[in-house]
Amino acid sequence: MKIATWNINGVKARLQTAKDWLEQSKPDIACFQEIKSIDENFPREEFEALGYNVVTHGQKSFNGVAILSRLPFDEVTRGLPGDDTDEQARFIECVISTQSSAVRVVSLYLPNGNPVDTPKFPYKLGWMDRLENWARERLAFEEPLILAGDYNVIPMPEDCHDPKVWEGDALYRPESRSAFRRLCNLGFTDALRATSDAPKTYTFWDYQAGAWQKNNGIRIDHLMCSPEAANKLVSVDVEKYVRAWEKPSDHVPVAGEFAF
Repeated sequence: MKIATWNINGVKARLQTAKDWLEQSKPDIACFQEIKSIDENFPREEFEALGYNVVTHGQKSFNGVAILSRLPFDEVTRGLPGDDTDEQARFIECVISTQSSAVRVVSLYLPNGNPVDTPKFPYKLGWMDRLENWARERLAFEEPLILAGDYNVIPMPEDCHDPKVWEGDALYRPESRSAFRRLCNLGFTDALRATSDAPKTYTFWDYQAGAWQKNNGIRIDHLMCSPEAANKLVSVDVEKYVRAWEKPSDHVPVAGEFAF
């Protein structure tokens, strides 16, 4: 089973690109972030025509997450628990039955957190605390669980082209990286790093200053796997070719192959 995550940076702006990618990559489950669409306006029919079931947690103009699956959804939950005042659409969870078991998949869009001297950074850290608490409870189920998404966290110096450029940025601040490590320490495996130590492996390149052409990128899109999911992990591929297409997102898909 192929499970992929991709921040598409606007489903309407990237609709044809998304459809082309689905037809070429053929993921069984695709997690989208930053769909920038309310649920009612999400072009679900376009994806259903390709054989996908669709669930969304949308928001007008920004944020928003979605999950596309070739298999039916058994359960769907929208929103990250822990703060009833949080109206930002950044989290959707589903359970999908496979031939051998069930897998729980989350599409998440973690807050950026910049500028760090504004309430945006405490919101980011608070969101990560809530994610950690939620994940700890879900791990008790002892089932395959994959947290797929744009984490807006650069875990290690080798995950960016020049760490000095990112010093002080919310994506690379010690507090952000420490929160990410706490998630790992619960028992989650960073799927890409579990399968490859290849240098200069990035998932995001800014539109400005020729970042893509120079490979001045960062790795912020992750597939985090519970022990039960990690045991089924076969391989991970960063599908960079999509960044060279017309009207690309500034992110590229990260796809994991699992023996479910």
